[in-house]
Amino acid sequence: MPHAGLCPCWGGRVLPLLLAYVCYLLLGATIFQLLEKQAEAQSRDQFQFEKLRFLENYTCLDQQALEQFVQVIMEAWVKGVNPKGNSTNPSNWDFGSSFFFAGTVVTTIGYGNLAPSTEAGQVFCVFYALVGIPLNVVFLNHLGTGLRAHLTALERWEDQPRRSQLLQTLGLALFLALGTMLILIFPPMVFSHVEGWSFGEGFYFAFITLSTIGFGDYVVGTDPSKHYISVYRTLAAIWILMGLAWLALVLPLGPLLLHRCSQLWLLSRGLGLKEGGAPETDGLPRPQKIPISA
Repeated sequence: MPHAGLCPCWGGRVLPLLLAYVCYLLLGATIFQLLEKQAEAQSRDQFQFEKLRFLENYTCLDQQALEQFVQVIMEAWVKGVNPKGNSTNPSNWDFGSSFFFAGTVVTTIGYGNLAPSTEAGQVFCVFYALVGIPLNVVFLNHLGTGLRAHLTALERWEDQPRRSQLLQTLGLALFLALGTMLILIFPPMVFSHVEGWSFGEGFYFAFITLSTIGFGDYVVGTDPSKHYISVYRTLAAIWILMGLAWLALVLPLGPLLLHRCSQLWLLSRGLGLKEGGAPETDGLPRPQKIPISA
């Protein structure tokens, strides 16, 4: 019976994974509610208080006129127009900003602070994403494949001297550390300096961006009170593409580095036991080799 083969798979793998998935979502919902609900209520009360104080200072306005003005501000914000400043604010659709937007489309980040408002722009965005998203996935997959092709020599590292094994492991660790500095540490420092954020806010923006979550609460190059260089948002888009490419390159290296470190630790421990007078054996069993493609 075909149903007999489905039941063990469902009970042994799918059901526990589904339960863990649902429990993780429930845990996140509970913690986010505890952390954010009170702050939201305070912000809402503060906003209502500011509206009432505004009406008290400008008695020529009534509540309905103020609500209509707030609605105009919200509609402008949805269309990507920053209510701060005046009509001389930089355009959201110059070439640099458009390049930044195109990068957020193909990488599926989608900050939500800017979107096409014309029907032609919305139609083009749909077809552009239909081609660009698979192209981006293929590009990142080919980068990972290229890395694995260049690192196939590491799969034969057990046949090399311990000095070479140690140097290879240190090289991998150094590569990961430098990549982290260049992608996740240095750019948040630049963004924090330019945008006036704290380093924590800059790192939060970098992580939310490179993980393609893209809440839109922090977006570079959107403050009308600041004078950005013309290529600022273009450079930010290039950083996003480089960061995603770097993640595609290093994701296979993390488990590989941990495996190599564990092997070196087992080998050094085995040699230490031999030097301490432990009974001689035929040698330590070789740990199972993990291929790069894993």
